[in-house]
Amino acid sequence: MTDSEERGGAGSAETWKRHIVRQLQNRDRNQHTKFQDLIRFYTQLLEKTSLAKGILSCSTRHTPSDNGSSISALLHQNNQLRKTTGELAYKVVEMQQQIKIKESFLDEQHARLLEEECRLAVALHAHQELQERVDRVKVENRALKLEYDTLLEQQRQEERRLREENDRGVHLVEDMIHLKQQAAVRMNSRNERRSRARAMNLTTARSKVAIDSSSSAPTSRSTSPKSEDQDDCSDRRHTRLFRSASVTSPRFLSSIKQLFEKRRGRSVCSLEEDLMCPVGVCVSARVPARALQVLEAHEQGINAVKFSTSSDLLATGGTDRVIKLWEVRAGSLTHKGTLDGSTEGITCIEFDPTGLRVLAASYDKSALLWRRDDPIPKLTLTGHSRKVTAARFSGSLHQVVTGSADRTIRLWDLHRAACVQLLRVTSYCSDLVCSENCIVSGHYDCKIRVWDARAASCVQELPAQGKVTSLDISADHRQLLSCCRDDCLQLVDLRRWSNDRMCFRADGFKCGSDSTKAVISPDGCFLAAGSADGAVYIWNVSTGNLESHLPDKHSSSISAVSWSLSGEYVVSVDKSKWAVLWSDI
Repeated sequence: MTDSEERGGAGSAETWKRHIVRQLQNRDRNQHTKFQDLIRFYTQLLEKTSLAKGILSCSTRHTPSDNGSSISALLHQNNQLRKTTGELAYKVVEMQQQIKIKESFLDEQHARLLEEECRLAVALHAHQELQERVDRVKVENRALKLEYDTLLEQQRQEERRLREENDRGVHLVEDMIHLKQQAAVRMNSRNERRSRARAMNLTTARSKVAIDSSSSAPTSRSTSPKSEDQDDCSDRRHTRLFRSASVTSPRFLSSIKQLFEKRRGRSVCSLEEDLMCPVGVCVSARVPARALQVLEAHEQGINAVKFSTSSDLLATGGTDRVIKLWEVRAGSLTHKGTLDGSTEGITCIEFDPTGLRVLAASYDKSALLWRRDDPIPKLTLTGHSRKVTAARFSGSLHQVVTGSADRTIRLWDLHRAACVQLLRVTSYCSDLVCSENCIVSGHYDCKIRVWDARAASCVQELPAQGKVTSLDISADHRQLLSCCRDDCLQLVDLRRWSNDRMCFRADGFKCGSDSTKAVISPDGCFLAAGSADGAVYIWNVSTGNLESHLPDKHSSSISAVSWSLSGEYVVSVDKSKWAVLWSDI
């Protein structure tokens, strides 16, 4: 073998040796890294073992006589230490595994935390966008509210102007009619004077002809044809003039008739309304036993309900600012028309005795009057400073009484559309009724006041047990019913005007609001009222006991009930837009 070969073999041997050394070093580093903690614990154990051996050696030096026993004891302790060392090493391995598990769990929690932070950031961004949208919507809503308020104010101003123009037009028409009447009177008197003068001239001419014919007969014969022709022409001329100016001319009478018909058509009260329609008398009212119809009558809560005098028409009014008319036929209600014009909710409804007009009180501080076939109010009575709670026809068809939350009662003349009498009260007026020359009002100070409309003064005060929510008077004007917030109905005999009264209560009956309305049956034998639990309660006046209880048709507090004058039907309305027709058929 040559030197070069020997050197090559020696170099290759050195290479694989270095490779082996590097592999061993890598393995040593890996093992040292993995078992570093174990080595540290083991070193500590060895130190403890050496310490124990030193202590034992010291003890053996101090006690040489017990060498045999001490050696065996040390060997036993050494075995125990080895066993303990193994256990500790095993625990060290277990603790390392637990540490790895905890570290993996911490890594998972950290990853989840990062995900949650990302989701939170996304949610915050979405919340910020939504908040910006909410702010924009609020700004837009404020702008729309301002625009709506402006438009509403403009509408009110235009309605006020329209009313003023209508009033001005009515006054102009009345002035024109008055002038036409005066002209007609003057023309009639002038025509009458002319007709009388011409009649006198004609009589004089005829008498003159008769005298001339009797004084000279021959002359009359020779000249008679001409004179007779002249007389005939004069007679015909005078007669024709007399007829053309006659007061009894058909053309003249028709013109006068048309003139007064036009005036009647523009007046507040028509000829049909001046005629009293016969009203049927209820001999015996039926006690309702079941619901014939349940319908959603309005878009919002219903505050008032009233039957017409003929019992074939029903009116309902609510917070949706309209009055709806319903035809009552064969145990069902059919919508017949809607009366608009109120700018706020309706609080009270009343038909006039003819049934042709509808009177209503409103939250807009006014009372309105409609013809039932015209959706536009023909008259608006303004003057109260707060909402009008009651509006009733007085003894006359042309007078209306209103009560308001402004603590006043006003008497209105419909011909002039003006307040003719003002009664000031010390308390909120919740309701009122009229009887002949008396006005009876209920108030929040727990009193019922009787007013003399002629003297404009309070003549009597009757105490109540709570706030008076409604009043009703019997058809014969002998009994007065009051509903109060103490959940009690009281019946007063108007013939005695005493503090003696009958009280009507029932288990479960509760007055639902400050405007709950109760009624007397047309024959005066029963009382009806709605409760806060949605049931209708009916009492017998003669016995004072509860006659009937009608539940399960209303889901909210009943605000008002009405009994038809025929005694056949009862209608109840509530604050959640529903009306129920009751009867025993």
